[in-house]
Amino acid sequence: MDNQQNGIEEVEQLQQKFQQVQLPEELQLKISQMLMRLRRMALQQSYIEEFERVSHYLDWIVSLPWGQTSQDVLDLSHAQQIFEQHHYGLPEVKERFYEYISVLKLRANQNSNQVVHAPVLLLVGLVGTGKTTFAYSLAEALGRKIVRIPFGGMTSARDLRGQSRLHLESEPGYLIKSLREAGVRNPVILLDEIDRVSEQARGEIMGVLVELLDPEQNKAFTDYYIDYPFNLSEAIFIATANNTEKVSTAVLDRLEVISMPSYSDDEKIQIGKFYLFPKALEEAGLSLQQVKIQDAMWPLIVRPLGYDAGIRTLQRTIQGIVRKSAKKIVEGSVQEIVLDETNAKEYLPTY
Repeated sequence: MDNQQNGIEEVEQLQQKFQQVQLPEELQLKISQMLMRLRRMALQQSYIEEFERVSHYLDWIVSLPWGQTSQDVLDLSHAQQIFEQHHYGLPEVKERFYEYISVLKLRANQNSNQVVHAPVLLLVGLVGTGKTTFAYSLAEALGRKIVRIPFGGMTSARDLRGQSRLHLESEPGYLIKSLREAGVRNPVILLDEIDRVSEQARGEIMGVLVELLDPEQNKAFTDYYIDYPFNLSEAIFIATANNTEKVSTAVLDRLEVISMPSYSDDEKIQIGKFYLFPKALEEAGLSLQQVKIQDAMWPLIVRPLGYDAGIRTLQRTIQGIVRKSAKKIVEGSVQEIVLDETNAKEYLPTY
């Protein structure tokens, strides 16, 4: 009796969600029929495995943002403020994003009742040069949700498309999962490291990417698990790659490439001083009054071993300095720490 009651309650919860979501008419009819079938199963206390499979599928359907969208903030001065706040230097890259937002604004004004298809940007550069953070800054500037799909090591196109629910323990692919996470159908979708997929599955994955990046095709993207077209044409796609050698020509034809330059030592010092160090202190619950770094130490901090194109090593080095400082302050041995030549070996990594 308890199983029957639990099953009926689960069906009722799905029914309530179903009534609140905006589904396409054809899909609405299909789900209505499946809910009636599910209720019969619950009443008969039969087909437990089938009940779980159908209820899981319906839960996915009613949890997707079929009609929910967010409103863009197309304010160029606001965007400039966001990018300057999060990124030091790289004026040419920033300028390309400002142009991108300007075009979006003009096209939105001209086609107020139509979907504006944004060009797809591909940020290409070495590890740590800021490709991913630029995507997050664009989302913040536009007021859009952002979701990240990692391509590094992806071994199958099913990771993107999902698997038919006829298979046991099947589930949707990354695209549908990211839309459920975002709660809107027009987020910024970050396709991260598209050049680092498994060699064996590269052809299939690139084929799915071609469909995703084509506005004529992605308006009816079909995940094999959901088995119904979902409109992705209002999403903004941004891709990243370390290089373009392993990205297919068909995919590159649909992308606008932005090269991310390496940082000079002087730029890294500015980034370390005014971006990474204050942020690391804040995350550790410390202040600039408690931990200080003498100017003469910054060249050693930004190049502890040799040249590094990005800022990942710099970030880890600064975080290490802050962690060691936090430990000493908590132990009570000191109240203020000044990193200089006399104590550098205590705080900087050794290689």
